[in-house]
Amino acid sequence: MSKLSALTFTRNTGAKHTATVIFFHGSGANGEHMQEWVNLMTKNFKFPQIKVIYPTAPLQPYTPAGGQPSNVWFDRADINQSVAEKLDSVERMGMQVKELIKSEVDGGIPINRIIVGGFSMGGALSLYTGYRWERNLAGVFAFSSFLNNQSVVYQDLSKNSGIKLPPLLQIHGDNDDLVDLTWGRNTYNELKKYGVNGEFHVMPKLGHSINKRGMNIISDWIVNLLPDV
Repeated sequence: MSKLSALTFTRNTGAKHTATVIFFHGSGANGEHMQEWVNLMTKNFKFPQIKVIYPTAPLQPYTPAGGQPSNVWFDRADINQSVAEKLDSVERMGMQVKELIKSEVDGGIPINRIIVGGFSMGGALSLYTGYRWERNLAGVFAFSSFLNNQSVVYQDLSKNSGIKLPPLLQIHGDNDDLVDLTWGRNTYNELKKYGVNGEFHVMPKLGHSINKRGMNIISDWIVNLLPDV
């Protein structure tokens, strides 16, 4: 499988970089497009102390696209909550995500000053990251995202009761025709059962997309978790 492509950055606007947000795009997109889309939706996604990283997923065969190559974080049998995960694909990407986080930690950013989040498949990758691979993160956000019903994330969390987990922010449109609102809500409720604390916001009349209101909620939530120090 190809490696992560070049990273797109929004650098901290202040004198000191003390925290990082990693924002994963949805399937078929790239980091540059995600950054442009976010900037169109909100003027507030720049922070004095926080660098925002927009990685690009590797080009790899994607089953829902008939096996054609696409920039996706992992493969899926189908875009459906009831199918089984393609765990080999997920875990290969996990190794690269952990390396990306490690590079920030090696650069002086404590892991509890790093937030991961994303849109659609990028949000799902963030859920794997914060609740399976790197549970000491500052937080996780997911916009229009879901985990499969029998996800390995739930299986792992069921074996580790009582551990502290990153807070979660989930946002979902009530008119999403690709990732049903009930899939997102089911994911949130299942994670809550295993000790994840968070917020779930429904965006009226929003389809499979981000919007200004949702991005402003995310921005305020990030500032609360990663204050200037």
